[in-house]
Amino acid sequence: MEVVWAVAQVGAVWVAVVLGLIVLPSALGVSLGISEAYMWVLVKTLEWATIRLQKGAKKPQPQMPRTPTANGIIERDETPMEKEIALLHRADFEFSHIFYFCRKGFEAIVEDEVTQRFSSEELLSWNLLTRTNVNFHYISLRLTVVWVIGVIVRYCFLLPLRFTLAAIGITSMIVGTTAVGQLPNSSVKNYLSEVVHLTCSRILVRALSGTIHYHNKENRPQKGGICVANHTSPIDAIILTNDGCYAMVGQVHGGLMGVIQRATVKACPHVWFERSEIKDRHLVTKRLREHVADKSKLPILIFPEGTCINNTSVMMFKKGSFEIGGTIYPVAIKYDPQFGDAFWNSSKYNIVSYLLRIMTSWAIVCNVWYLPPMVRKEDEDAVQFANRVRSAIARQGGLTELPWDGGLKRAKVKDTFKEEQQKNYSKMLVRNGSVG
Repeated sequence: MEVVWAVAQVGAVWVAVVLGLIVLPSALGVSLGISEAYMWVLVKTLEWATIRLQKGAKKPQPQMPRTPTANGIIERDETPMEKEIALLHRADFEFSHIFYFCRKGFEAIVEDEVTQRFSSEELLSWNLLTRTNVNFHYISLRLTVVWVIGVIVRYCFLLPLRFTLAAIGITSMIVGTTAVGQLPNSSVKNYLSEVVHLTCSRILVRALSGTIHYHNKENRPQKGGICVANHTSPIDAIILTNDGCYAMVGQVHGGLMGVIQRATVKACPHVWFERSEIKDRHLVTKRLREHVADKSKLPILIFPEGTCINNTSVMMFKKGSFEIGGTIYPVAIKYDPQFGDAFWNSSKYNIVSYLLRIMTSWAIVCNVWYLPPMVRKEDEDAVQFANRVRSAIARQGGLTELPWDGGLKRAKVKDTFKEEQQKNYSKMLVRNGSVG
């Protein structure tokens, strides 16, 4: 009985400390300097570890197989296909001409520019986390001791703290939005809904030890508009709602996510679709147009890539978001992988495993840039408009712009695309005199 009483007292003290030092300041939008002090110590520790690694790298080490770097596993010739074919076919066909296609095939198998965007980016230096640079090996006892201390801190202190904050944030979101949802539609209800969303998002950001730098706040999305951003992680939405409220768009889920969706939609005009509805593009477009037409409603938040990309690139934007009309507010999000990998590889980790990896990282640090609003030009179709917005986001975030569909994460290349490449090659053959 005494043990139970002691555990209850420790639990009460723990919750009181968390509420007083973290939750309450978060709700009020103020900081006591704890996060800043933690980040300062963390940066100094990682700088020390990097110096130790560099010193260790100068010492003779056992020969290891050369491993891929962040810039590419193989050296590629960026000469356009048409130019290379033209050089090959100055004369009649020779058997050696197939070597070009063999080389391209090997390049695609070893490291193509698409599938590598669906795996975690490789770090240039070890950040004292379990997932490390593949070139790392034992350097010194001191470095190993620091790593062990880091494991103890992350799993025995940070993880329970972050779990407590996440539980408080999610519970507050469900209870708060359910209570606000009982009020009649009015400006008071809208105000309270925004307060609840902002407060709970701030608590959830603290649960990730989030340090977010927002730039160009004068360009923040306005009501009646559409906010589009590159997509790295499910926490992208929390990162953005920490600085403003949005109407979310997505598919109806079950479980805890379903409970949150049903609670929040009562207080805020989120747009949730059933699985059968989301496949109907016309129905989706109709409901989104109705939302945008009401200038009193919150801006819609959409991730046009449709899947998570690994914080290095921006892939093709689906055109549906750009057919709705209205003003587009582009946002670029770039995470700092030195402190933690925010990318969610959904084909490898389920949401529980992913959240565990996030909550046992050092911190989530990122930059968010609000870009000037953009509207569709008269001579511009939806695809061209989407590409223009994507280019602006890629340039601002320092991301690589790729024309590929993020759906390739789980699907094969369409036959129509293969046929198009085959037609281009046959035209080159005819043009260069190798055929006919």
